[in-house]
Amino acid sequence: MLPRRPAPTLVFTAIAATVVILPWAITGVPGSEHRDGSSAADTVLSQQPLTGLGGGMTIREISQPTPFSMVALTGTDLTGTSARVRAKKADGSWGPWYNADTLESNADDTQGGGPRGTDPVFVGNTTSVQIAVTRPPNAPITSAPPETGLDAGKELGYVPATAEQPFAQNISAVLITPPKAPVDSQWNPPTAALGPGQPPNIISRSQWGADEHMRCGNTVYGPGIRAAVVHHTAGSNDYAPEDSAAIVRSIYAYHTRTLGWCDIAYNALVDKYGQVFEGRAGGITKDVLGSHTGGFNRDVWGVSMIGDFEDVPPTDILIRTVGRLLGWRLGLDRVNPLGTVTLTSAGSEYTFFPAGATPTLPTIFAHRDVGNTACPGNAGYAALGQIRDIAARFNRPPDLIESLRGGAIFAKWEAMGGKDGPLGMPTSPEASADGDARYVTFEHGAIYWSPNTEAQPLTGAIYEAWASLGYERGALGLPTSGEIQEPEWIVQNFQHGTLNFDRQTHNVLRVVDALTLVMPPPPADGPPVQLERFTRATNPAPEPVS
Repeated sequence: MLPRRPAPTLVFTAIAATVVILPWAITGVPGSEHRDGSSAADTVLSQQPLTGLGGGMTIREISQPTPFSMVALTGTDLTGTSARVRAKKADGSWGPWYNADTLESNADDTQGGGPRGTDPVFVGNTTSVQIAVTRPPNAPITSAPPETGLDAGKELGYVPATAEQPFAQNISAVLITPPKAPVDSQWNPPTAALGPGQPPNIISRSQWGADEHMRCGNTVYGPGIRAAVVHHTAGSNDYAPEDSAAIVRSIYAYHTRTLGWCDIAYNALVDKYGQVFEGRAGGITKDVLGSHTGGFNRDVWGVSMIGDFEDVPPTDILIRTVGRLLGWRLGLDRVNPLGTVTLTSAGSEYTFFPAGATPTLPTIFAHRDVGNTACPGNAGYAALGQIRDIAARFNRPPDLIESLRGGAIFAKWEAMGGKDGPLGMPTSPEASADGDARYVTFEHGAIYWSPNTEAQPLTGAIYEAWASLGYERGALGLPTSGEIQEPEWIVQNFQHGTLNFDRQTHNVLRVVDALTLVMPPPPADGPPVQLERFTRATNPAPEPVS
């Protein structure tokens, strides 16, 4: 058996999610208010009427001098209407087409009878887009809205909720420009595995920049959450971690200022990097009525995955985070993530269940299970089973393989053949090494990762020799390659030299600054133990939950 550094010992304290509410899960990291200093109130929404649209498909190109990054369509009646959007790139070429799905909400969740609308589609920074609108064959020709209609908001950058709404033959494009974040903004997506009963960190409304003056003052509460529903926001998946808060701010501004809803529709949103954003106001631990799933908003907690998951599957960390988030949230109301629930439909045009119908659904279901929509996409829907399983294991010690999934070390191990490869099964969770390095031990070696060296495996005699030198803190530093097979040697490169295994003598030679040293055989009891330095998380004093 290969001698190797003992796996780090993690002492987990099981936390009953139905009893304990961890403060950092609700309010985010203490002292990090307004993480990028931007507010949803600074979002600019400009509207351009799409006139002359008849039946069938029409493609229109629209632009404006000010760059924007999200696009939506609005109209009093979008029945039978579908739309796709693509953006012009900086080199003049066109990007891919993205579907703009019609939002399915409660008709009474408005500040004064706002228009119907599609999901806002994230297209990246641009000044021009093409919109392909498909309408029923006999649809009337669209015309410009009256002066008191959609145009009323042009100078304001949004449509006042009290403005007269356009006629059914009016359709407009909404171009959304989120406020620009300062260049020194720091966004650090989660990387470490969480212990049992520990929910993911949730970025609060104040942290992502929700302006509370933009929403209605009346929050509606129910007696308790009985189920959860999974959505996706649609649009591009090509966004950076620092873009996510701006996307959330833009959705909030569009929902409230253009559609006239009382607040952002969802109870929570999760990006592909595992960042969780608090959604609708009123308390993320309470049964707050959302407007995410027409006909089935009451006592149902709605979470939306940021991105389009029709063809592209959600990232591993997105799936894992949504699962843990729902395991925590459903646990607060003692709901079994693997169970079923009978819900009563409120009816409306947004669901195929008539009012009063009582379908039995999984306690974690998808928007498409009850609504006239493909949300959360075919690939997103296929991930629901995994999400339910992760939610059900919320209070259990993490499965090692599942805890590694989504990271660079896991990707390297899987590419090498996983459990059937040369490393075998993992024997430790991912842990901190020197500086910003991370590592995982396996049955037959280890993988070390850092931003500069990427993920590199270590096995056999070379691993033993490197370990005897002091691991990553020794003279060689971190590995910068895997083993390189040569006729007479096996070579592995490190930050400050190489180790070379002689196939004939089985000796390992260390080469540093052109000086060669034959390494002594490893001691019988293995390499010296080198304790890692851990930065332990400190629990802030609990804050009162209103």
